[in-house]
Amino acid sequence: MIDVYAAAGTFDDPHDVARRVAAAVMDIEGVPNIPMFRQNTAAYIHEWPTSAFSNVDGQADHVRVQVLTNAGALGRAKQLQLVARLTELVSTAPGHPPQADHIWVLLTEAPDGGWGLWGHAHTNAELLEAARSDSLPTPHHGHRERPTQ
Repeated sequence: MIDVYAAAGTFDDPHDVARRVAAAVMDIEGVPNIPMFRQNTAAYIHEWPTSAFSNVDGQADHVRVQVLTNAGALGRAKQLQLVARLTELVSTAPGHPPQADHIWVLLTEAPDGGWGLWGHAHTNAELLEAARSDSLPTPHHGHRERPTQ
């Protein structure tokens, strides 16, 4: 899950920024390109009036990108790569993005058992098992095989 906080009007096409940021996280994290991850890797663009935030110097032209992954998903090399890629994507997005030194990328981890999908708090092992079987839950009945397409 990714949250991008920016002043209203920063991006000409917030939906495209959200899609590109989500795709970058999925790519760098290295998860399989399966529906489970494509449908559950998402970014939200939160647009705020410039009067709603400030640094100590009174500047309101920063963008904050917060990425939440499951515990242990990003080793040091992936952390460095992800921060660089997200900074580049945000700073070059069409519109009025800030320069790279005004973009904050915060990497956080959900604890094991703290990733909720399909009404269940999954452990990392359960997420891996779901990915291996590429399964989806059926309402109120646990998991089922994904139909072939």
